Amino acid sequence: MNKLKVGAVVYAPRVTVIWGIIADFFKEEGFEIEPIYYKDYRSQVDGLMKGEIDVAWNSPLAWLDANLRTNGKALNGSMRDTDNDRSTYLVVKKSSNIKSIEDLKGKMIGFGAIDSPQARLIPIYNLYQHGLEFNKDYVEKRFDIGIGLHGDHVGGELDSAKAMLNGEVDATWMLDLNYDAWIQDGTIDKNQVDIIYKTPFFDHCIFSGRPDLKVEKFEMFAKILHKMDYNNPEHKEMMDMEGLKEWISGRTSGFKQLTEANEYLDFFKEFHGE
Repeated sequence: MNKLKVGAVVYAPRVTVIWGIIADFFKEEGFEIEPIYYKDYRSQVDGLMKGEIDVAWNSPLAWLDANLRTNGKALNGSMRDTDNDRSTYLVVKKSSNIKSIEDLKGKMIGFGAIDSPQARLIPIYNLYQHGLEFNKDYVEKRFDIGIGLHGDHVGGELDSAKAMLNGEVDATWMLDLNYDAWIQDGTIDKNQVDIIYKTPFFDHCIFSGRPDLKVEKFEMFAKILHKMDYNNPEHKEMMDMEGLKEWISGRTSGFKQLTEANEYLDFFKEFHGE
């Protein structure tokens, strides 16, 4: 049987280690996969469209890209347990006297990279939902680090958080998991900030399969993936790096906000010139 080619974006050096461990496990299970690495998600989705890869480990925005380019025919696979029910927080300094989204009219708001679902696209859509129009009712201060990585490189999100703390922006957006991590490591002092808004839940990464991939093969890939066990020290190493304790069945209902954000901003047309 030909190896299943699985695409992964190298947003950090650990990605190749992660996929080396996964590939070794699949070999032990008698189902060989070949990780194919990409520099950004656009290239990875292109690879899926061209048949260079069978499966892609996609960001939410890459999922949307693949879904739109296949008219909804791309296969939807597994997720991490931590991909479900995420939220982005709108954070301000306690001393700012900003208490609500509405208070941000005319203010400067910090965002992550231009293509970050969690730190820009979904936040802009939520501002719109609360009456603040993009490019009209507030000033966008964007921190474009890791463009093409769809927010997986959290550098822009972190720089925006620091800008809020330094008084360079009036508010900033950060993924719930990043907020928790930055409180824990001391980047943010919980006593100096307020969370004034939390977005409705959304989902994060998901495996996409090319439309003409045999469903049985895609399902077997998921079945073996789900056998990875956090209690196994080798698997735990990979899972800690990848940020999960369990692989679970995927869903697409959690991409509704991102889909609507893309429509509101006409994002792919603006970003890719489509």
